[in-house]
Amino acid sequence: MTTVTVRIPADWSATGERASAVQDELRARVVLDEPGPPSGTGRVTGVDVAYDDERDVVAAAAVVLDAATLALAVVAGATAVGRISFPYVPGLLAFREIPTVLAALEALPCPPGLVVCDGYGLAHPRRFGLASHLGVLTGLPTIGVAKNPFAFTYEDPDTPRGSTSPLLAGAEEVGRAVRTRDAVKPVFVSVGHRVSLGNACAHTPALAPAYRLPETTRRADALCRKALRAAA
Repeated sequence: MTTVTVRIPADWSATGERASAVQDELRARVVLDEPGPPSGTGRVTGVDVAYDDERDVVAAAAVVLDAATLALAVVAGATAVGRISFPYVPGLLAFREIPTVLAALEALPCPPGLVVCDGYGLAHPRRFGLASHLGVLTGLPTIGVAKNPFAFTYEDPDTPRGSTSPLLAGAEEVGRAVRTRDAVKPVFVSVGHRVSLGNACAHTPALAPAYRLPETTRRADALCRKALRAAA
């Protein structure tokens, strides 16, 4: 397992105003007309981040799984540790996470395939959450699978696993609520980059054979927390 130390880039957005401008600029580069890799095939990589705000430390993990054999061994993994690069500002969380997540992805010994973020893509106030930001910067197909609906509204999906319902900003569909377990609270899926919404929703239950959250998220969460403990 590779661990790298990250420095905050010298040109990193230092203010909320500048960060918002970067989001507006990069949003135009999001690709929405590609289907993305089919579910259950190839490699799929989960990324997640853990913080120790008191010590000003952030740790990111990238965990590569074989989409067809999720319950078996991890294909590859990498972590990155550094200083927190941006204050906590709702809608700008990607700027706290991107430097360490990029470093963890770059430290992987193999191509990541589809990247699954613990967060949002188009389901974001500026339609440019972490999954979209990461996808544009790397060129990789990305989706966001979030635990909560943020400020958006939805009707509860039908009870069976695999059921979906629109995640709405007014009348605009920005993602979907996806039931990964029968009668269990759904997760909230949105497109990041180079994947269709329908395909993102097909991937999500396929990646969650036993729990509410995808295995990609569960494995990355455990690994970044371990890296944070080691760094602290």
